[in-house]
Amino acid sequence: MRYTGPKVRLSRRAGVPLTRKAVRYFEARPYPPGQHGRATDRRKTGDYGVRLLEKQKLRWYYDVSERQLRRYWDLAVRRPGRSGEELLTLLETRLASLVLRAGLAPSIYAARQYVNHGHITVDGRTLDIPSYLVRPGQSVGVRDRSRRMQPFVAASEGVYADDRIAPYLDVNHGDLRFTLLRRPAREEIAVPVDEQLVVEHYSR
Repeated sequence: MRYTGPKVRLSRRAGVPLTRKAVRYFEARPYPPGQHGRATDRRKTGDYGVRLLEKQKLRWYYDVSERQLRRYWDLAVRRPGRSGEELLTLLETRLASLVLRAGLAPSIYAARQYVNHGHITVDGRTLDIPSYLVRPGQSVGVRDRSRRMQPFVAASEGVYADDRIAPYLDVNHGDLRFTLLRRPAREEIAVPVDEQLVVEHYSR
């Protein structure tokens, strides 16, 4: 099941800011949420707890359920290459993830909502499946009827864009469109997770 509660709490539980909005809140309260959050010593967490938390961080960062993440893991282990890197590549090429990475949405939660509500097209066709895996060469854009909405006007001005556009994307903010050029390499995926710990969690 996906988490639907306060998002900043997830960053405090994870120990790292998982979204842009969480950065300033996390700096003010860099300890876990709850009555005993200040007294929690993350350094005393056992091996299992460390691996579990890393897996949870990955889930929260991409806003996927446990069932979805397990499915991506099963796909990753069947592919050639390192399973941890394959897992991150699969998560990164989800439609919602790429909408965020291209700067068309302020957060992964907004990106998921835009896709769910039918504002996003793939190769000119409206697609409302956030988990759709985009293939290299496919073009993703905002539906014509949605372009006048305030969030997309802001996106067209580059308000949500990262300082450096992901090198595996060709993005045209003015046209609210981008193309996946190729599968991303591990060093190009900016995610605050040690995927090897996730591999160890699922391989135990």
